Amino acid sequence: MAGEHGPTRADAHPGEPVGVPPEVPPPPEAPAPPAGPAPAAAPGDGRPARAELDADAWASLLAPRLARFAAVARLQHMTRAARQLGVPQSTLSRSLARLEAELGVTLFARQGRALRLTRAGLTFQGAVERALAEVERAAESVRADADPDAGRIAFGFLHALGHETVPALLSAFRAEHPRVRFQLAQTYSDELLARLRSGALDLCLISPLPEEPGVVVRRLDEQRLRLVVPAGHRLSGRRRVRLAEFAADPFVTLEPGYGLRRITDALCAEAGFTPKVAFEGEEAETLRGLVAVGLGVALLPPPPAPRPGVVELDLTGRRAVREIGVAWLDGRRDTPPVAAFKTFLLSRKGRLMPH
Repeated sequence: MAGEHGPTRADAHPGEPVGVPPEVPPPPEAPAPPAGPAPAAAPGDGRPARAELDADAWASLLAPRLARFAAVARLQHMTRAARQLGVPQSTLSRSLARLEAELGVTLFARQGRALRLTRAGLTFQGAVERALAEVERAAESVRADADPDAGRIAFGFLHALGHETVPALLSAFRAEHPRVRFQLAQTYSDELLARLRSGALDLCLISPLPEEPGVVVRRLDEQRLRLVVPAGHRLSGRRRVRLAEFAADPFVTLEPGYGLRRITDALCAEAGFTPKVAFEGEEAETLRGLVAVGLGVALLPPPPAPRPGVVELDLTGRRAVREIGVAWLDGRRDTPPVAAFKTFLLSRKGRLMPH
């Protein structure tokens, strides 16, 4: 395209493809793996030579040129697009020529002094505009999440902490950071760790405290566990009991994978027996309800409110507690709101749980 439309062949005619400028050598062929996007164009067929690439190489190859293509496609004018992008017109023309060569198709054709999209160009434009819009939305989303005043925190915690502890924490933090948003995940300890490693969570309250590479844990508090028995149990009149006295009783416990289940199994093993598990559940208050109707006994943390039909007994011997801490990925850079909430949680050491 002469003059304002950028360099091209001197003999170009209306409707003819833009083509690669003569001063730019064709791109070198990539090493030819057997699985390219499509066969190369035959010599002399008038189409740009198609690059032979693995499918997963296209994104990294094409991404830098997509915004330039989109600008020219919208304006259908090389000079105006170059001015909008802030690049020399010759640079833009060469970039589009290389894009056509890499794709092996003609994207633009001349129409007088302007450009028009070919059928392939129209198809490609739709996909490129959608991709760029998605990138823009993602960029705005992550920028909003990192806003120190109104960002987002992905926070996970154990089921048992959702009744009282976590609502109190969030209320206290939001008093100082009223616009910060939370995405909450309430689940068991193994799943909390899995979501933390995947990046789905920024921070989590967890128990028992994991000892795993790449995960940082800070102890914040502990909960005393008690043996919960039905009101009519043979030992319900005592204040303190030995766990070994319940070796013959059926137990109701959380499912494997829950931290409290591991603690229960470990304490019973120390007392010299393996618990006879009659029921497994997913939530401590459900287990307390099963105990209330006489279906077994359970090792549980204190309830959010007294539960009729059960008696909660202290254990003698080794302290039956579960430690609760905050965990995060080592080396992960915190956004300002995450950093603020982490500092807040660490400041609650010894005051996390209601006592």
